[in-house]
Amino acid sequence: MSAAFSPWLGRGAELREQFRSAQPFPLVVIDGFLEDELADALLTGFPSVDDMPKSRDYVFGDKRELSSLGAHGGADARFREGVLSPEFAGFLSALSGQSVFVDPQFHGGGFHQGADGSFLDMHLDFNVHPLHEDWLRTLNILVYLNRDWRPEYGGDLLVKSSPDGPELSIEPRFNRAVVMLTDDFTYHGYRRMSLPPGVTRKSLAVYAYRDREDGVRQRTTRWVPDEAGVGKRLFARNYDWLVRVKNRFLGSGTARNR
Repeated sequence: MSAAFSPWLGRGAELREQFRSAQPFPLVVIDGFLEDELADALLTGFPSVDDMPKSRDYVFGDKRELSSLGAHGGADARFREGVLSPEFAGFLSALSGQSVFVDPQFHGGGFHQGADGSFLDMHLDFNVHPLHEDWLRTLNILVYLNRDWRPEYGGDLLVKSSPDGPELSIEPRFNRAVVMLTDDFTYHGYRRMSLPPGVTRKSLAVYAYRDREDGVRQRTTRWVPDEAGVGKRLFARNYDWLVRVKNRFLGSGTARNR
């Protein structure tokens, strides 16, 4: 196991109360999450935004995603090895109080990047892994790699526990990680950004799962856009049904590299 995560691996239980008592829902923000050398190397080797496919967020987002962690050089391979290690799973389990494991395929995760105009509407994440019906999504681990980020850029992670509830704003600073619960009340997103040429919002996304309990109903992403016209709001309300119809007749397309 790489020492890249060593400052935090033994602090899961120590941070559990901070995680559980956070508002508007359980989360913890950890600055200096990675060793400096690894964070710098990940930023240097981050894929170009033009080399990353667009996400499947339709009208609800504008960003790029690439799930192929470990295929772009030594730094991302080290990061992949670290988050898939038993020690990292132990840290997450101690923090959350639940036995969890990281998705080795990084479905929907991996490299995330947004250029000028990028946004992601407020939403709840899908809860059951598309390829493993017995896996229940439990935690999001977001690691930001934005050096010298300025407040005027926007792009803060916004979190709230209901569509109309108060929101917490978290700046996507370099080498900052957010470990957050994902459930049916963990709304999050970021507003449209205004970025100068050559600046993008970069992050690594890792999702942890646990065994799915009996009676937990599967859902797709639930979108609740803050600022939207009638058509977009109608699309959001019917999104789950439309995805189910699409998947039934066309398949889910889960093989696409995200």
